Amino acid sequence: MASGSKKKNIVKTILKIIIIMFLSSSGYLLICKWLMPPITITQLGAVFGGYGLHRDYVGWDEISDNVKLAAIASEDQLFAEHGGFDWKAIDKSMNAKPKKKKKNKIKGGGASTISQQTAKNVFLWQGSGWGRYLRKVPEFYFTQLIEWVWGKQRIMEVYLNVIEMGPGIFGVEAAAQQYFHKSARNLSETEAAMIIACLPNPKKFSVKPISRRVQWRAPQIVTQMNHLRGDDDIAELLGE
Repeated sequence: MASGSKKKNIVKTILKIIIIMFLSSSGYLLICKWLMPPITITQLGAVFGGYGLHRDYVGWDEISDNVKLAAIASEDQLFAEHGGFDWKAIDKSMNAKPKKKKKNKIKGGGASTISQQTAKNVFLWQGSGWGRYLRKVPEFYFTQLIEWVWGKQRIMEVYLNVIEMGPGIFGVEAAAQQYFHKSARNLSETEAAMIIACLPNPKKFSVKPISRRVQWRAPQIVTQMNHLRGDDDIAELLGE
């Protein structure tokens, strides 16, 4: 009887912890609809890793449309249309046959949408291995919630403010000042594309001095930006 009572108490305790975590995380998500995250796990990692923390949060109207379009063109071309997940891309990546890596071949983007990347950056952690698999369920939960609660503009606004764009450099305003000595609202097409081109690995692919990856990728992003201009869904998202 005592053993059964202990098991019930353990189950109750676990359920209480889950409920508390659910309520607190949901409350934090709601707060972040209007306020930028005070700190993220990735930002803390940069601080403890010796890279420092350089950031300057800015609002939607203080970010050039070139940056928003570059992010969509490079990271998630269906961002304005999907509900948080690109199921076709996910299915393709799940069923893709492994290929031998070729020397100097640069891997393209995966199935992770901007919404998923935002959820991961704000509420969760980076990394691969077992941590990546542990992250999948809460990532799905937070991605769906921010789609419902925040909406597309807020997701993009937070995304462009919290992602790392260089060692210890977080957000497009800090990146714009660091690399081009101007504000994010004044970035040109090419400058925006260069910053976004570093996102697969901002500690490895530098904007200045320009890395081979950024030099190769930025013109491709500009080309895709020009293809996407005039798209009705994207134009509505950008407020054009």
